[in-house]
Amino acid sequence: MKTFSRFLKNESGATAIEYGLIAALISVALVAGATSLGTSIGTTFNNVGTQMDKGVTKSQ
Repeated sequence: MKTFSRFLKNESGATAIEYGLIAALISVALVAGATSLGTSIGTTFNNVGTQMDKGVTKSQ
């Protein structure tokens, strides 16, 4: 009985799970942010490249 009550009072496993969930949520947020930023930067570079192509074509 003493072992069982000691088992119920032990919260180290719950704490580890909480830290794991926090780390997972942070990871998901970082991946989502990086994906969004990467798409935005890619679009910007494509627009710059298009404008440069237009400039080269006009100068020839």
